Amino acid sequence: MKKIRIGVIPAAGRGLRAYSKTKNIPKPLTIIENKPIIQRNIEIMRDQFGIKKIYIIIGYLGNQIKKQLGNGSKFGVQINYVTQKKLSGIGSAIYLLKNVIKEKFLVILGDEIYTNSNHHEMQKNLPKNYDAICCFLETSNKKKIRKNYSGEFLNGKIKCLIEKPKKPKNNFIGCGTYIFTPKIFEYISLTPPSKLRNEVEITDVINNIAIKEKSVYPFFLKGNYANITTVEDMNSISFDLKSKNFYNYKVSLIIPAYNEEETIGNVIDEFKIPSIHEILVVDNNSTDKTAKIAKSKTVRVITEHKQGYGNALKTGMNHATGDILIITEADGTFRSKDIGKILEYLKDSDMVIGTRTTRQMIEQGANMGWFLRWGNVFLGKFIEVLWWNLEPRFTDVGCTYRGIWKPSYLKIKHNLNGTGPEFSPEMMIEVLKKKMRIIEIPVSYYKRMRGESKHSIGFNKIKTGTKMLKLIIKKRIF
Repeated sequence: MKKIRIGVIPAAGRGLRAYSKTKNIPKPLTIIENKPIIQRNIEIMRDQFGIKKIYIIIGYLGNQIKKQLGNGSKFGVQINYVTQKKLSGIGSAIYLLKNVIKEKFLVILGDEIYTNSNHHEMQKNLPKNYDAICCFLETSNKKKIRKNYSGEFLNGKIKCLIEKPKKPKNNFIGCGTYIFTPKIFEYISLTPPSKLRNEVEITDVINNIAIKEKSVYPFFLKGNYANITTVEDMNSISFDLKSKNFYNYKVSLIIPAYNEEETIGNVIDEFKIPSIHEILVVDNNSTDKTAKIAKSKTVRVITEHKQGYGNALKTGMNHATGDILIITEADGTFRSKDIGKILEYLKDSDMVIGTRTTRQMIEQGANMGWFLRWGNVFLGKFIEVLWWNLEPRFTDVGCTYRGIWKPSYLKIKHNLNGTGPEFSPEMMIEVLKKKMRIIEIPVSYYKRMRGESKHSIGFNKIKTGTKMLKLIIKKRIF
């Protein structure tokens, strides 16, 4: 039997229910686990079907999709673009190809994610006289079925399709993967727009074929599936994918250090735990034995000659080999017991930052007096107000115990200009501006083991706060 040679990816919609994420980027380009959604579906077509020619139907912010994917050569396929000027449904989008496609073709919606799927089995045993094949996946989650569509089956065929069924009659959720023959174009032209959205719904089109032609068949997918409709859908599938692979990720701990010979050895020992795969000490021109002691602990030690906390951190993150980067201090004010908490929340976010605002978790005598406490709260709330539409929640911009995925850091590294402690709020702001997710969690905070803070005592507190405030305002204006 002749193989399917053509793929179609509808990717024109505005993604209104995920608007906080899709205001400036089309939903199919949303990054989920380090890869755009649409790229995943291109790879399914290429790898599981052997398809080399793909039509992508673009509309809202379509030029971004064209710029990102190009002609498809970097993916080993040929991509052709068709523009849907009036966004009037998936059915109308596919109809734009009626004079172009004259053979059976595969459709995968541009905002759905499949992992570990068996798509390749679809074309092994195609029915003889089919006009459409719809994919279903078994699930016990009736809520998901109610948000998608379901089907009723009879004698191996689809009897009918039900869009957003209130009471699903089985455990099969309808997916956005289809195989069509050119018969689909005839039925699109015959199907009126739905009363609900005034669009030609592809589910209605297929349902009409099933009822009149009795030539629509189901294919039952295996693996994992997600229809990305809302921001919560994005967060949920991201969490699922990260969780399944989490123990394969490598974790790097970065410790910037300047004249911390009295504490650096103890801090390294504290963080030599199984969940940390690499410890990287960045010596920032120490004049004491900080670097020598760190090297004696058999950890990586590199030198950053440009003075400043921000400079040291950037160098450390650039040199770290881990998939996850965790930052801590060289003075013993943080403990390894919070690492597990940071890692757990990184499954659900791009960056996790600590907050030292829970009094029960602050050791008596720790450098967290009223000025520092309320100064950090004020600056955190100031950022919230300035970037209100991005829904941040911050109470401690100065906490330097935090974790970030390396790919997330790479997206912002060229926008990080702070050389001192103002680097901490700058990281937070740049992650926000990239529409990435930040979660703030309470961490324990202790007295320094020895020595004194380089930028949080006396007049330096006011100087540090002023630098942070100036940077925040500058980031908002420019």
